[in-house]
Amino acid sequence: MISIVLMNNQRGKTQLIFHPVTIRQQNQWYRFLSAGFIHADGMHLLVNMLVLWSFGNALETCLYPSFLGEHTGLKFLALYFGGIIVSSIPSYLRHQTDSRYAALGASGGVSAVVFAVILFAPWQNLYLYGLIAIPQILAGVGYLVYSWYKDKKANDNIGHMAHLTGAVWGFVFTGLMNPSLFARFVQKTLEGPSWL
Repeated sequence: MISIVLMNNQRGKTQLIFHPVTIRQQNQWYRFLSAGFIHADGMHLLVNMLVLWSFGNALETCLYPSFLGEHTGLKFLALYFGGIIVSSIPSYLRHQTDSRYAALGASGGVSAVVFAVILFAPWQNLYLYGLIAIPQILAGVGYLVYSWYKDKKANDNIGHMAHLTGAVWGFVFTGLMNPSLFARFVQKTLEGPSWL
């Protein structure tokens, strides 16, 4: 709702956007989280929320309760909001003196949710554009490599390092809540897909 209300309100977005110089100079640390509540446009919001709903539903209703015990709602919120916050740390460190740099969106939290699901089911298919079946682990590795590569080129207006950092956060945070999941992930990965 915040994204929709502020979609065309530049002044409102300016108060919430992730802007490292402002954070450093004015101690506005809330921006690490508040930027996750605003998006550039309707498509940015739609894609983030669709992916969050698709993967988050499985995580919150099935996977977290089965493997992480009680208080799964709180754990899910820590995963998601932690992903938004943690994914901004590299950008803060890199751009704290660059007044031109600003970022917005929930992609770091969404990436965290996606990679938490990959930890549980590496060979389960995800559907690119709703049609093309790709094993999650292959899509995940491709996503990490692409994010790293695009961050090094830095020739667009997308927070690729935030995507990468959020993904790592989701995988590690979820695994640390039940360390046996790391061994399970390795075992499931080595088993390969069920269709082999």
